Amino acid sequence: MNGMRILLVEDEREAAHMLAKGLREKSYAVDVAEDGPAALEKAEISPYDLVILDIMLPGMTGLEVCRTMKSDPVLASVPVLMLTAKSDVKDRVKGLELGAEDYVTKPFSPKEVVLRVQALLKRLRSGSAVGTTLESGSIILDKTTLSAKLDGKRLDLTTTEFKLLTAFLN
Repeated sequence: MNGMRILLVEDEREAAHMLAKGLREKSYAVDVAEDGPAALEKAEISPYDLVILDIMLPGMTGLEVCRTMKSDPVLASVPVLMLTAKSDVKDRVKGLELGAEDYVTKPFSPKEVVLRVQALLKRLRSGSAVGTTLESGSIILDKTTLSAKLDGKRLDLTTTEFKLLTAFLN
């Protein structure tokens, strides 16, 4: 077991089963929630290394779940990968603005999602060994999530841009 825990929030049972199976084959511990409130309850009870979050969920949308997580000091650093049938650019932008680190549209290949999960977790581990927040004026960099904010608004930076900004502020 690689020790990494993933919360998969997906109301389509077949999609959740296929994706959970693929993740477990790579030795991830996977818990599944079928609606927004259940996802938040699980996330608050037990820490996860990553949340895969569908946007269209019963109870509350994935966007609402993401917003709630990112506003909670305990859950804010948990990376979120959005998984949804909504492929419109404005939907992707909204998810990223709320703090999601990546976005995959349906129909998806479970193998692609697993590879994105591996890449995201690897990137976060390699770039966040110190796990600190760096502040300079109105810029805040979170090395745990590789996210940046300017005047409280999230900046959409590539990994290279994030690393360059970190170097300039150190």
